[in-house]
Amino acid sequence: MTLAVQSPIQIAWVTQNLDATETALTGLLGARKWVRIPDVHFAPDSCSYRGKPADFVAHISLSYLGDMQLELIEPVSGENIYSEFLRDSGPGLHHICVAAETPERFDAALADAANHGAAVVQQGVMPGGIQFAYVAAPQAGVPYVEIAYISPEMRAFYDYIKQEQG
Repeated sequence: MTLAVQSPIQIAWVTQNLDATETALTGLLGARKWVRIPDVHFAPDSCSYRGKPADFVAHISLSYLGDMQLELIEPVSGENIYSEFLRDSGPGLHHICVAAETPERFDAALADAANHGAAVVQQGVMPGGIQFAYVAAPQAGVPYVEIAYISPEMRAFYDYIKQEQG
């Protein structure tokens, strides 16, 4: 499968404890500063999980190793692929993310994934203009591949976080 996206831009873990995971990845990978975004609300009018409207909250923490974003997700409430993952597998590596350069390429990447049998498990739009979809990818050795379109505003925010790594 060749999607209309860039190389992976993110590696993400799901955790029950942001503090412990930040500490572990700082020691293991040399991640420096973590930026927390608490209580991110995914609303049913902009997010779906397994084909139904989703309403959940998660804490997110971000860092960088060079150009690779590290993301930690701690589910707080509601059913979603993060809480499902913790329940079924415990904390751990959850997904890699690839980015589409435009909303049209995002749509094309989703269509291509579907044509290759990859089912969309969760998708939506986040505040700030990030469109995302998680496709099941167990044959790739990672539970999910996230396909995302990241708006220019959010790219600027991510660039700021990257710059703060010093």
